[in-house]
Amino acid sequence: MEKAGGSPSLGGSYPQKNAEILSSQYGINLFLAGLLLTFAWAVHAVGISKSHLLSYLITLMLIQLLWMLWYLCRSCTQRRLIRDKDTHAGARWLKCGITLFAVITLILDSFKIGYYIDFSNCLSPTEGIFPVTHAVHTILQVHFLWCHAKDIIQSFKTLERFGVIHSVFTNLLLWTNGVLTESKHQLNEHKERLITLGFGNITIVLDDHAPQCNCTTTTLCSIFSQGIYYLYPFNIEYHILASTMLYVLWKNIGRKVEHHQQHKTPFKFHGITIGMVFGLIVLTSTIAIVVVYLIQIGRSKIKSELALTMFYLHAIFVLALMCTAGIVALLIYRLEDRSLDNSKNPARKLDAELLVGTAAGSWLLSWGSILAIICAQAHPKYTWYNLPYSVLVIIEKYIQNLFIIESIHREQEKVNDDIKTLRIVTISRGSTLSLTPSYKEIYNGRAAHDNGEVPCLFKGSICGRENDGGGAKEEMSQDKSSVLHSASDFSFYSRNSVTNNKRRILKNIAAFLFLCNLSLWIPPAFGCRPEYDNGLEEIVFGFEPWIIVVNLAMPFSIFYRMHSAASLFEVNCKT
Repeated sequence: MEKAGGSPSLGGSYPQKNAEILSSQYGINLFLAGLLLTFAWAVHAVGISKSHLLSYLITLMLIQLLWMLWYLCRSCTQRRLIRDKDTHAGARWLKCGITLFAVITLILDSFKIGYYIDFSNCLSPTEGIFPVTHAVHTILQVHFLWCHAKDIIQSFKTLERFGVIHSVFTNLLLWTNGVLTESKHQLNEHKERLITLGFGNITIVLDDHAPQCNCTTTTLCSIFSQGIYYLYPFNIEYHILASTMLYVLWKNIGRKVEHHQQHKTPFKFHGITIGMVFGLIVLTSTIAIVVVYLIQIGRSKIKSELALTMFYLHAIFVLALMCTAGIVALLIYRLEDRSLDNSKNPARKLDAELLVGTAAGSWLLSWGSILAIICAQAHPKYTWYNLPYSVLVIIEKYIQNLFIIESIHREQEKVNDDIKTLRIVTISRGSTLSLTPSYKEIYNGRAAHDNGEVPCLFKGSICGRENDGGGAKEEMSQDKSSVLHSASDFSFYSRNSVTNNKRRILKNIAAFLFLCNLSLWIPPAFGCRPEYDNGLEEIVFGFEPWIIVVNLAMPFSIFYRMHSAASLFEVNCKT
């Protein structure tokens, strides 16, 4: 009987694993083909134009739209069926975040449509079809993720695996296209800035993909062309968030989940005032630094050097504060004795892997800068600030990753479920005294509220009984000595006070780091990139090799900050 019962599970798991491998290989090949096409367009390969790349992306989006429509229709017909849900996936704050990025992405698409209309005489029709298709794709995908991000698919599993993985890699290709387009624009500006820093030996050849015709409305064309590049950072974050949520959905296909109560962890501003105030100060100062940097850089050699020095000093100060906050949080964790939750959780596992994986991008840039400072023969004054900055970037990510990963793996306290307030009533000449029983009494089950029995809370044995029938009340015996709490009560309340203080400190640290990561996301996302403008790395490694390294590593560095902010928001809710 045991063998017969065991064979179906073995037989069922084999095709399921087979489908997972096949679908993942399909997705990887889909992505590699698109990646090669994107690269060919970027280097102006013979016979490859932007219309070929956009046609490929449009085809992928249309296939995903058909799959999502089929899934939504099938879900509507099976609305009454009870489905398993992954309570850890698709948190509400994550859905709100992706919705915000999606709204800004729709504005970007409208700018692209306006740009195409103004240059319609010399642009391919695919450049007009692409933003329209992308806008429809964005609207339907956000609706799909709001309604089905938590689903654990148990039917049509093989087909659904291919549909979901297709969606994952479609979003990754759209992310790659956005990163490349934005990077090419940043690179053109960077080449012009290097002249002001005295690096005249670098050949300035702008990689221009501008239309070869005049705009019908000059003012509108300028607004559209400039506005597009300020909106790209939000489009990039939208697609990477969508791909991660869809990847969790793919990992959950066919998964068996344990049904247990999930504690809701709403975000509350109460108790995190200090962390929010310091974080907002950092955020405000960072925005000011970015504005001044973008105004000053490239104007003259002196102004460019001052802008770089200002950026490095501000970043060093912020990173030092973040390192200190992270160390304090880790020390608090070392003082606590709480077990870790090692249950299977695809969303949590992906969060940890993304933190470490994307941190490697900024680590690569930091080690490149450190090596350039050591090996360079000439050192302008502003480049010396790059050394402590690069070292602190490496250390801060080490500490922050440890804090976040341990936080999301720590089991939540269940004190709030165990401690319940009971009403103890004593009658003394018509007066009523409401008290709270000790945790020990409640935990042992001696506070039975349903039958009117209440625990003895004090050494004086003050016990009372509440008569639900109303009217007659008994007066219980009372010790003549003063009312004193038991030693166990004092011990519990003392421990509870210490625990609350630790939690308050941790919540303030998480709130502070959350705002700091948002602050550090802003500079590289909006063009404040000293790795481009420093100039020292280009001399040591060569212009083209260093630019390739920066263009490969920078997107991961930018994503790390946004992903860290999202993880820290979850930590704040959970603490």
